[in-house]
Amino acid sequence: MITALVFDMDGLLLDSERIVKRSWEDAGEAMGLSHMGEHIYHTLGLNRKGRDAYFREALGENFNIEEFSRHAGSHFYQIVEREGMPLKPGAEELLTYAKNFGYKIAVATSSSRDYSIKMLKSVGIYKYFDGGVFGDMIHHTKPDPEIYAKACAAIAMQPEHCLALEDSPAGVCSAHAAGLKVIVVPDLLEPPENVLSLACCRCGTLHEVIPLLREEISKTL
Repeated sequence: MITALVFDMDGLLLDSERIVKRSWEDAGEAMGLSHMGEHIYHTLGLNRKGRDAYFREALGENFNIEEFSRHAGSHFYQIVEREGMPLKPGAEELLTYAKNFGYKIAVATSSSRDYSIKMLKSVGIYKYFDGGVFGDMIHHTKPDPEIYAKACAAIAMQPEHCLALEDSPAGVCSAHAAGLKVIVVPDLLEPPENVLSLACCRCGTLHEVIPLLREEISKTL
């Protein structure tokens, strides 16, 4: 029986990946580089360490990662300050449902702890979480199972009793490898068939998850 939900954050709870893509485009332009936003499709689910490794491999050792990160971070927060950070459809409804029905709730995000807590508080949903693991708390980024194994431990739950909610292929692989059931809700990237086969279900939005949890509960009555 599923008694806990473990959520990814960017692209799953927060509609942040599109803002990241825009900020990367802006940062690239400031550095005289074109189409930097397109690189996001290769870094979904990665933490800072994994993302930096990708950039070094894709753009060469001479690529100034620190300068790019400064520009991108500045543009990101300018966009958020101007436009706000949107929640993904159904995010708060699902969190409310889960809390009301006694599920343990964790976050397993590749983003840093300070950034994640700041964003979750800014949109009013940090209060729903019983624990979490962040990208600067792990040694191996998604698709490695480390982050999901640690997220389950953070809420004192066995993986077989946890359901992961993910949008990225790397995240689906990570949660599945850690022994969780996975529902995938794609964002910027539709997972390939071999990744979709690892998930128990594909949903268009988080709204569609609540009926699935109700069905799961009804099986135990």
